[in-house]
Amino acid sequence: MADQGSTASTQGESNNSATLKEFVIPAPLKFLISNLKNLVPTLLTNENYSIWRLQMYQHFAANGFSGHLTGTYICPPAPSATDHCLWKLIDRNLISALLSTISASVLPYVLTLATAHKIWTILKTRLQPTNCSRVIELKNELHQVQMKDRTMQQYLTQIKNLVDNIAAAGSTIDTEDIILYTLNGLPTIYNPFKTAIRTSLNPISLDILYSLLCSEEINLQ
Repeated sequence: MADQGSTASTQGESNNSATLKEFVIPAPLKFLISNLKNLVPTLLTNENYSIWRLQMYQHFAANGFSGHLTGTYICPPAPSATDHCLWKLIDRNLISALLSTISASVLPYVLTLATAHKIWTILKTRLQPTNCSRVIELKNELHQVQMKDRTMQQYLTQIKNLVDNIAAAGSTIDTEDIILYTLNGLPTIYNPFKTAIRTSLNPISLDILYSLLCSEEINLQ
């Protein structure tokens, strides 16, 4: 009986190997697997979910595999063996590609999941609320930013980092609000400058504002 079971198992593995040999992995899948870590070099964490999700979806869609993430490309039923096996082969390779872009702190959420769609869905459920909290925290920090004893360059770098982190978290902030928070955080010695900017009839860009602030610092010194 044991020999018969062993023989049947060997034959099953042989048939499976023979079936897999019939498949040629699509060139777009090879490209995605080989290059995904270069295309999305920053690992997914609790703080960068939105930008990671956007990048991943764009690369999957560009190569024709977005349906595996969204669940619109459903696994064919087992009776159609060839289509079923090919779908599983592609999806498992996509899972490997996904996992290679996820940090160790997030991996436990998805390690036991069997499809790319399930991974995609669970990550949204787990990380999107955290991401919203992160955006609120960053915007509050930007609202309260103060120059204090920093140089103008250090102060403007802090503001830029906050704005960049808000964007990385999947949110945006109006240029007018950034200008307002930047001016509000300046010490009183800059009051004449702030008044001039606020009463100006012409809109001002952030680049020009930053340049004017650096020049004003030199003038005050």
